[in-house]
Amino acid sequence: MPRPGWQWSTNFPLHLLLSNSSISHEVVDNVAQPKLSKLELQILEALWAHGKASIREIQEAFPEPRPAYTTIQTTVYRLEGKNALRRVRKIGNADIFEPLVARDTTRHRLLDEILSFFGGKAQPMMAQLAEAGKLTIEDVRELEKTIKRLDSQQKAERKRESK
Repeated sequence: MPRPGWQWSTNFPLHLLLSNSSISHEVVDNVAQPKLSKLELQILEALWAHGKASIREIQEAFPEPRPAYTTIQTTVYRLEGKNALRRVRKIGNADIFEPLVARDTTRHRLLDEILSFFGGKAQPMMAQLAEAGKLTIEDVRELEKTIKRLDSQQKAERKRESK
């Protein structure tokens, strides 16, 4: 548990879950996706960024004020129980962990959970983001480009499959 009066920094790069990046090590895509807390996602983010890490290295990836070592340790063990990560080796007294769940798969699950609060539709969510000042015209233009690119790719795939 966090210390009394201690709050999570809203500046932690959870937005990295939504960024275009790849994982530098193997993860299993077909592992059943467990429901994850904010701290668990932050720990996984540290592992996705580092590939493999000890509990101390995971803790050091957090911004100040960092959660206690034992908080990270307990949460890592819970993630291990949920099959979201695994111990890969031991160096001295330190266990080294790596994620078993893929960043993209986790990102999709998180987005599905968020969309469920908006009736499964993106438009109300986008409106909320715009009202909160989190969505700009430039974001919308980039989104439009992405949608057009994906639409073109899907049409090309359908064309190939029909041949």
